Amino acid sequence: MILASQSPRRRELLSETGFDLDIRPADIDEARLPGESPMELVARLAAEKAEAARATLDASPSDGLLVAADTIVWMGDEALGKPEGPEDAARMLRELSGRTHHVSTGVCVLSLAEDGSAAERASFVETTDVTFWELTDAEIAAYVSTGEPLDKAGAYGIQGAGRLLVERIDGDYSNVVGLPVARLVREVTRLMGDEKDYVAEAIRMGGPLA
Repeated sequence: MILASQSPRRRELLSETGFDLDIRPADIDEARLPGESPMELVARLAAEKAEAARATLDASPSDGLLVAADTIVWMGDEALGKPEGPEDAARMLRELSGRTHHVSTGVCVLSLAEDGSAAERASFVETTDVTFWELTDAEIAAYVSTGEPLDKAGAYGIQGAGRLLVERIDGDYSNVVGLPVARLVREVTRLMGDEKDYVAEAIRMGGPLA
């Protein structure tokens, strides 16, 4: 499978699920368009990343699959990207404190012909609601000091020390990490028809679907 992303978290999730990966990050303009909702944004960016990666190919990978994704943390109409530094990370965490926000991941899957052209596609957006505990200034300062928030959208990583900030989630945990693998594998199976049951294979691998 070609993964059009340099995210180590997406790479880990897919590797654990049994896919052999060829990493091909896609370089696109990720600026939000006027009037574009957060979910419209991630759907568009995932599709554009998939097409940008596909355009560099002259042959298909052995399994004929290419996956691209984009994740956003948002509340209302505000999108929370990666913080610009420790002060910005602390600001975001104060904003998230005691509130429910949304994590949406847009995913685009392409099945490829032998020459690398797109044969079929599946696209979807998965959203998980995440509620934070009321955070104290000391908790925020301690978390920011770990450096973990600085490369994470929304200034936290639920798979790391950031899990201590989270009171509850409603939806797919792996989506908050960066990729809704359970739904993705089912979409891949549907897209590829009778060729292979990727869900059953992932379960046998003992990955996140087990």
